[in-house]
Amino acid sequence: MGTILFILFYGFTWLIAQVPLVIIHRFSEITYLIAYYLVRYRRKIVRKNLINSFPNKTKKELIRIEKKFYLHLCDLIFENIFLLHASHKRATKRCDFKNPDIFDELYEQKKSAILVSGHYGNWEIYALAKKYLKHTLIGVYKPLSNKRIERMVNNSRIRFGSSITPVHKTLRTIVDHINRNDPFLIGLVADQTPPAKEIQYWTRFLSQDTAVYLGIEKIAKKFDLPVYFCNMRKIRRGKYEADFTLITSNPSALAPYELTNMHTRLLEEQIVKEPEYWLWSHRRWKRKKPKNTETQTLQP
Repeated sequence: MGTILFILFYGFTWLIAQVPLVIIHRFSEITYLIAYYLVRYRRKIVRKNLINSFPNKTKKELIRIEKKFYLHLCDLIFENIFLLHASHKRATKRCDFKNPDIFDELYEQKKSAILVSGHYGNWEIYALAKKYLKHTLIGVYKPLSNKRIERMVNNSRIRFGSSITPVHKTLRTIVDHINRNDPFLIGLVADQTPPAKEIQYWTRFLSQDTAVYLGIEKIAKKFDLPVYFCNMRKIRRGKYEADFTLITSNPSALAPYELTNMHTRLLEEQIVKEPEYWLWSHRRWKRKKPKNTETQTLQP
């Protein structure tokens, strides 16, 4: 992106953050109409993902979910533009964190933990939880090709007190904080699609054979870190609430793949309950399971 275009983009995002949310939602609704009906942004991918994930739903039910998802996606875009520049007071009103004190005892023991989430609700909002936490809060991000945009987005993430690290430096960051005796909570997104060469495990997720990363399980066991699942609910447009559920305090005691199945099942339950708030435009199933490859089934 050229300098002039970036300045214009920055100015536009700054202006968006200054207006009331009701006006931002009007922009979102216009964008929804364009994206869904005119541009038809990733409509084939979204429709295919929904059909394969919910084989028992009618076409009418799937289209209802589809339309709600596209409106949510447009809300998500404008919410995150808003978070780039919004005041701390306005930003923190966007989400109520119900039980951040669940980590207080861990902190007193100088212990760290992993927070697991998916691309559900508005996962960027978890950065706002730092206001309520004693731990260092670390977000893991995937670097962007456009470094100006990356710096702008990352500045938004850290201005509320969180730390960030690129995904390829995750282990180094964990070791650094452990060596400094600095208790941390590190947020990891669990529903990314592994590169073909890195696939080590398949499971059933939303009625489909799905390749999953084992990174959360490996990190938890390597550093003996308890693992918590992040539950998020969209209360209304522009407003969320979130809480944290302990998955395991002793990951080393679990069988291979058990932790991976546990957090995958929790994400699946979250999606099934209110499917319109997951990122259906993501090509989650672009990897196909080879024949004769064992697939684990999530336990109820």
